[in-house]
Amino acid sequence: MSRLKAALDPRSVAIIGASENPNKVGGRPVHYLDKFGFKGKIFPINPSRSEVQGHKCYKSLDDLPEAPEMVIVAVAGDNAIGVVEDCAAHGVKVAVVMASGFGEVDAVAGKAKERRMVEAARKTGMRIVGPNSQGLANFGTGAIASFSTMFMDMDRAEGHVAMLSQSGALSTVPVGFLRQRGIGVRHTHATGNDADITVGELAVAVAEDPQVKLLLLYLESIPETKYLEELAAVALDRDLPIIALKSGRSEAGRQAAQSHTGALANEDRVVDAFFERHGIWRAPDMRGLVEATELYLKGWKPQGRRLVAISNSGAVCVMTADAATAVGMPMAKLSDATDRKLKGILPSFATTTNPIDLTAALLSNSRLFGDILPVIAEDPAADAFLIGVPVAGPGYDVEAFARDAAAFGKQTGKPLVIAATQRSVADQFAAEGSSVFPTETEAVTALHQFLAHRELMARTLARKAQRLSVSPPQISSTTSTMLNEADSLALLAARGIPVVPHRLCRSRAEAIAAFQTIDGPVVVKGCSADIAHKSELGLVKLGVTTREEAGEIWTQMEGIIRKQGARFDGVIIAAMAGGRREIMIGAHRDPVFGPVVAVGDGGKYVEIFRDTALLLPPFSKDDAREALGKLRIAPLFAGVRGEPPMDVDALCDAVLRVGELMLDPAAKVMSLDLNPVLLDSAGKGCVVVDAVVFQG
Repeated sequence: MSRLKAALDPRSVAIIGASENPNKVGGRPVHYLDKFGFKGKIFPINPSRSEVQGHKCYKSLDDLPEAPEMVIVAVAGDNAIGVVEDCAAHGVKVAVVMASGFGEVDAVAGKAKERRMVEAARKTGMRIVGPNSQGLANFGTGAIASFSTMFMDMDRAEGHVAMLSQSGALSTVPVGFLRQRGIGVRHTHATGNDADITVGELAVAVAEDPQVKLLLLYLESIPETKYLEELAAVALDRDLPIIALKSGRSEAGRQAAQSHTGALANEDRVVDAFFERHGIWRAPDMRGLVEATELYLKGWKPQGRRLVAISNSGAVCVMTADAATAVGMPMAKLSDATDRKLKGILPSFATTTNPIDLTAALLSNSRLFGDILPVIAEDPAADAFLIGVPVAGPGYDVEAFARDAAAFGKQTGKPLVIAATQRSVADQFAAEGSSVFPTETEAVTALHQFLAHRELMARTLARKAQRLSVSPPQISSTTSTMLNEADSLALLAARGIPVVPHRLCRSRAEAIAAFQTIDGPVVVKGCSADIAHKSELGLVKLGVTTREEAGEIWTQMEGIIRKQGARFDGVIIAAMAGGRREIMIGAHRDPVFGPVVAVGDGGKYVEIFRDTALLLPPFSKDDAREALGKLRIAPLFAGVRGEPPMDVDALCDAVLRVGELMLDPAAKVMSLDLNPVLLDSAGKGCVVVDAVVFQG
């Protein structure tokens, strides 16, 4: 927290534009600083008042007894610019600018105004939050520099969750969700336009707060990755989970984000790859951002994701199994010993296999949970548990059920969730400290997120220990030049990437000689650095079987290329490569995230089926294998219907080498498209057949 201590724990706060009315922007921060027990000095500034909400009021910064560490700028529009410049001149450390009407509404003039404020601040070392910021709120220190309405009916009961957002509303809406579940927050900050202090930089400081056990992010844009990468590193070192909701998944959403905050529209799948690389869980929506929060705060250290479900309803058992299967959570197979012990306890009409259906036996024996749970707890196959009680009333000892379930959770130390629709039932389980959800689907969804996220963090930590830190090369060129195919293939071959045997022929005689050297049916392709798509122009001929035909096609292709007004670099004579599946490997440089490598199903329908996975270099061979396993075509790699497996190992090597190529600044590769890469059976490798490379 030291780097932005004045933003999170200032010793003094001035409010320029302070108001006596706590329902006005300039009045809220004064009210909140008092309400939430801020221990520092409070300096309201308003030239028309001598007192504001019981505090002495000052006419200007010149009249203060000392320079405040933080100033809340609660004046409107362009007036904020002069105030910020005045703050910098007076030695203020942090200015929280609430005024709007800047880069979020005008990408040219508005951004220019933001730069003017930032430049004035940097001359004296002052930092700026905003503009267009709803403000900062640290409930641990009482430093509430915010005008959010949400805090009006909140008490001082802060928790261990931090919420950071570029949006004002989305910094507090999740807080409302959490309060409904009885979960408090320690931080909730809205950075607005991120003109200076970005949400990522502030999140790094918040992550260093030892009281924070879960960090939530709402992002509309990721203009740079430096602080998010630092945040992820700090969080991994602290074993601090981060859940991020990044909006703008759709084109319509990206356009809306740009009009809201002047946000940069990031390519969504690259965002996914970035988060996964750094162990950050990406929430699909607001509910996904907060729904599993309680599970993260339990302190559980899960060892796996095999689920055991117990219910007094057969339907709940079935739906739990369905929900678990949908998210890839296996139902644990209980041991024979466990089954025998359960049969000795449960009546014959109950089900002892997982999921365990207690049926009406729970009505006649209120101790049934207490009897069977210790038996299940001993089974090593069980990693997590769900107890479903959809219906209970008179005759059911719900208090005993809740007490026994809580004791069971403490005994095992393993994740346990409760599905209970009836409020009276849910409340009793919650009162015992259990995590309760209205339906088994919601319970399984939250449990899956928690377990899968912990697994992701463990994998990320393991990769971090193995991987050297490599900074992506800087992009020095905004333009790029396409290499012809022969030069593209030569570049790949020099990097150990297998390419089809071929020769570039600059005369008809060379084409005839090349045919004889390659010996067999060949492919003949025109070669020009001005033509990327050759098939449409008739510049690809397959299955050429005679040297005369090869010579004749060479002549034809020279004519086609010259007729197009393109450079004629020659004609490629290549072997007819074999393989069982057409794969594509592509790469490009994202302006924010740097090199990105794509691998997936290839061929001429690659844009239609879009079955690809993304990787951010540097990555390992295991990372490449994991990415391939996520493809829809992944089952084909193992061999189906009696086919032998494919050479995934060779494909992973090729993908890895492409990643290394993209990290080499000397190669100056801006993008490449290898399609198809023919993948053969295990042991027979893969080979690049077509390649287009652009260099900067």
